[in-house]
Amino acid sequence: MPPEDEAHMRRAIAEAAAVRASTSPNPWVGAVVEPGGFTGATQPPGGPHAEIVALQAAGPSAQGATLYCTLEPCSHQGRTGPCTEAIIEAGIARVVVGIEDPDPQVGGRGIERLRQAGITVDVGTCKDEIEEQLAPYLKHRRTGRPWVVLKLAATLDGRIAAPDGTSQWITGDAARTDAHRLRAESDAVLVGAGTVRADDPSLTVRYVSGRDPVRVVLGKAPPDAKVQPAVEMEGDLRDVLDQLGKQDVVQLLVEGGARVAHDFHAARLVDRYVVYLAPALFGGDDAMPMFSGLADPTVSELWRGRFTAIERLGDDLRIELCSPA
Repeated sequence: MPPEDEAHMRRAIAEAAAVRASTSPNPWVGAVVEPGGFTGATQPPGGPHAEIVALQAAGPSAQGATLYCTLEPCSHQGRTGPCTEAIIEAGIARVVVGIEDPDPQVGGRGIERLRQAGITVDVGTCKDEIEEQLAPYLKHRRTGRPWVVLKLAATLDGRIAAPDGTSQWITGDAARTDAHRLRAESDAVLVGAGTVRADDPSLTVRYVSGRDPVRVVLGKAPPDAKVQPAVEMEGDLRDVLDQLGKQDVVQLLVEGGARVAHDFHAARLVDRYVVYLAPALFGGDDAMPMFSGLADPTVSELWRGRFTAIERLGDDLRIELCSPA
């Protein structure tokens, strides 16, 4: 495989990152046509896929060129036509694919169609990076459930609210802005009815550009709550996730409160934890902890994940961790 393949695929990964918050439930995909450096990224649902955008940018230069795309091109008719046919018609000679698409409508058929047309197809360039970038989409297509992100904002001693119930604001502007970016990337945001009654959050995207997620409340929300209109759900959390997955929720952001955070964690339903830590201390055990419920009973049963990122945001720290592989 030519050594420049990795560099070109990383450009495609960057293109995909730029549209992360706008393509769901379709995957956020990037593409590059070389030579020429023509790029493309998947547009919002109903718009062209990344490959088509890159081919349109390349025009006649696509003849005999190489197309790099982070995800296997589709070969079926959906909201848009099959990308494989456009690639063939454009005269592309070689396609470099990051990973295969687990969607049952694709599942290797795109690669097979291109090879049948005489196009050289290589698979696996930057595979690990792309699987991480597309993790929510891949989980949704493989399991039918959304990727679950649990967001927590706490003091250094792990408290999310004062004894009197006040919690605004523990973290600073930079951390709150980043949390709104998480909302913009998520298809739905979920809180418990107790949080709605205590804090009356709106759960909209305000500090960054992006669409508002569907608002989900576990239990019943007051009719005049800011979170309305909201989807009210009850029952086993696994059933809740199954229902949301069927409604095209690819990523679910769980924002609280402490009981809801505990229940998702205890059921081992969280894929990614994002914790914002403020340089502040309540200094006592009567402030609200991050999790409210029974802890793992012994050290041998302690949940252990792995840190994937630690970043300073203003005066706060953003710590990201995920479940063990």
